[in-house]
Amino acid sequence: MTQFLRTRVTAVGPDVPDLLEGGVLILFAEGAPPELAEVSVMHAVVGAPAAEPPAPGAAIRVGAVEARLTGIGELAWAKVRDIGHVVVNFNGSATPERPGELTASAVDSAELAAALQPGAEIVIGD
Repeated sequence: MTQFLRTRVTAVGPDVPDLLEGGVLILFAEGAPPELAEVSVMHAVVGAPAAEPPAPGAAIRVGAVEARLTGIGELAWAKVRDIGHVVVNFNGSATPERPGELTASAVDSAELAAALQPGAEIVIGD
């Protein structure tokens, strides 16, 4: 079993719940500019992200909420590794609309919002 990313939520921007209603989760590593922090979940990576990206089918867990990755944008994992940034779209699409995006199976947006609390873990991998 491979764990590709393990990170801990440090802050949730005030506009995050609105984006979650549309199935979009934006992660930024600590230190992002304030205008990005408003729409993002700030996090601190525990250990280093894996060198290789996960494949579709890998689990993504946010606290107790679990989904499966369905698509990996061609630049998404490099952005995770380099700057701790990624957009996760919980729309079930196999083809991300943007190269820096991960897509995942749909989840209940209210449950996802409730899970995104400071201290919660976000894990990609089984």
